[in-house]
Amino acid sequence: MLTPCTGVCTINQRGLCDGCHRTLDEIAGWSQMDQARREELMDEVLPARADTPPDPARRVQ
Repeated sequence: MLTPCTGVCTINQRGLCDGCHRTLDEIAGWSQMDQARREELMDEVLPARADTPPDPARRVQ
């Protein structure tokens, strides 16, 4: 099964994995998703998330 996991499994302030940019729900449900949904996430959604800068308003101090 294709996966975007890079082995850098830490969740950032945006609620996304720093390695693959998936949410916890997406990570947990990955094996139950159909192939088309996984491909959509890997081809469109995750790259867009990777290109989105962090929201400074959500920074924890």
